[in-house]
Amino acid sequence: MVMMDTLANALAAITNAEMRRKAEVVIWPASKLIIRVLRVMQRYGYIGEFEYIDDGRWGKISVQLLGRINKAGAIKPRWSVSYRDLLRMPHWLRRYLPSRDIGLLIISTPQGVISHREAIEKRIGGVLLAYVY
Repeated sequence: MVMMDTLANALAAITNAEMRRKAEVVIWPASKLIIRVLRVMQRYGYIGEFEYIDDGRWGKISVQLLGRINKAGAIKPRWSVSYRDLLRMPHWLRRYLPSRDIGLLIISTPQGVISHREAIEKRIGGVLLAYVY
């Protein structure tokens, strides 16, 4: 089995487990990018605790679900957005999120993986990675 986008697979697994009202989900293969995206989701209360499990191969991540996610997905292609684009964010927000002030866009910036709100506060741009609401 060839995995093309591990982040997209991880977010799909989380969304599917949430739809089935599971308490936790195991994501594999693990990657640093997935862990950083999960940290942002955890900071905003979308998921509970998560832990990396070293299985000697790719590794797995066990994620505790809180039942707060309606949808999570990867943004493809990964658009670059400048700080000015973020200020004119309604275009991106309308495209990926259901309503104003609901959900997050997760962005990879030079200062790490952060939410679009933090990127606007820090006045930096980056690359759109994922959305969650």
